[in-house]
Amino acid sequence: MNLSAAECPESKESVQRDMCDAVCVNTERVRRLKPGVHATRGVAALFKALADDTRAKIAYALAREELCVCDVAGLVGTSIATASHHLRVLRQTGLVRYRREGKFVYYALDDEHVVEILRNALDHVREERL
Repeated sequence: MNLSAAECPESKESVQRDMCDAVCVNTERVRRLKPGVHATRGVAALFKALADDTRAKIAYALAREELCVCDVAGLVGTSIATASHHLRVLRQTGLVRYRREGKFVYYALDDEHVVEILRNALDHVREERL
C-alpha cells in the first residue's frame, strides 16, 4: 500500500529497527529524488577500485607524493607488473594520472578531489564511534 507523506505514521519504534513495520512510500519524495540518483553513475566503480587493499595503499602513498611504478611495487611488496596493473585500474577510474619522464613513468593522484576522498575516508575510519 502506498500512502502520501501526510498519511504515513511515524513511530519511534519503527525508527529504532532497520526496517519499516509498514510499507509507506513517500511518492513525492521519491519523485523529487529519482532524477538525481543517476548522478551517481561511476561512483561505485571509483569505490570498487579503492576497495582493494593494495590499491588503497597505493592511493594513500600517492596522496603524499608522486611515485614511479618501481617505487610503488617496492612500497606494496609486489612485482612491477602487478603494481602496474593496480595503477592501471586506478587510472581507468580517474583516480590517478601518469607522466613519462625518460625511461620512468610517474603516477600521482588525479586532483585534489581524490585527495579529499581519501582524507575523508581515513578520517571516518579513525573516528571513535560513540
